[in-house]
Amino acid sequence: MSDQLETTPMPGDDSGCLRRVMAVPLTILYAIAAFCCYTALITRPSGNWDQDAYGAIALMCFLAIAVSALGVLVTVVPPTVRRAMGPWWLTPPLILSTIAVARWVLGG
Repeated sequence: MSDQLETTPMPGDDSGCLRRVMAVPLTILYAIAAFCCYTALITRPSGNWDQDAYGAIALMCFLAIAVSALGVLVTVVPPTVRRAMGPWWLTPPLILSTIAVARWVLGG
């Protein structure tokens, strides 16, 4: 006898496959949001007159928030995805959104 506990999957339980399939688009969405946050953080205005840099910061922050919100919706709205992915998949978009909001509010 083996000391390991064997679990047999329930009929119709595809959480393992669903987890792998949904990890790909969520990872891509989170990478895009991280890139937008990074771009917003490294953009420095040359002075108070540099409206283009301020506009780029606001745009990148908005895009990071929008892509993060899309990632949260993909994770939370379908109940099968919510059960399969687990709550830790909500951490990256919430952190990235917080960073983007802080950068947007604090400006340059």
